[in-house]
Amino acid sequence: MDTLYPHLLMAADMKLRIVRVGNSRGIRLPKALLDEARVGPDAEFDARVTPDGILLAPARTVRLGWAEAAARAHADGDDALITTPAPAFDRSEWSW
Repeated sequence: MDTLYPHLLMAADMKLRIVRVGNSRGIRLPKALLDEARVGPDAEFDARVTPDGILLAPARTVRLGWAEAAARAHADGDDALITTPAPAFDRSEWSW
């Protein structure tokens, strides 16, 4: 069993067949597989070609967790505006 994902119980690899979906092709993923991987009905995935084949991974959410981190920083009083003087490089190299 894979120790990184202890909730995954499938012991054997599955063979899946490519099917026609309109003018495209697709792979039907069995509901049991999706349930076991905790994939919801509207899940989005990033796909990439690797030396071993096609890798599907949950789509990365941009700025995931930023709101919670900002709330924690505010609660800790760590969200004050930094007002240190600009370094000499900024004063001489940039036009403001």
